[in-house]
Amino acid sequence: QVQLVESGGGLVQAGGSLRLSCAASGSIFSAMGWYRQGPGKQRELVAIITSGGNTNLADSVKGRFTISRDNAKNAVYLQMNSLKPEDTAVYYCTARVVGGSINDYWGQGTQVTVSS
Repeated sequence: QVQLVESGGGLVQAGGSLRLSCAASGSIFSAMGWYRQGPGKQRELVAIITSGGNTNLADSVKGRFTISRDNAKNAVYLQMNSLKPEDTAVYYCTARVVGGSINDYWGQGTQVTVSS
């Protein structure tokens, strides 16, 4: 059974930093990453990292956020610096399992609130 458990969200002032962590279990994962959904907005991609370490970040977070992973621990991290109020959202960890079919799994989400 695949499980993803996020941690590290919270309340921070604009310009501050937070580090999100996601511990995955139950399979071997190819891509892992983060999405977010702000108030009244659709869920959007924040950052993705492959098992080989290739990354893709949304333009809105480039230069401020960094994604990394520890394959031995099945963990993915999101270091968020220079946070802005518009980064306020629920952040969801996602992980992809590629076998006979492709399956994407999601964590329960962690709230990040950036105050101005």
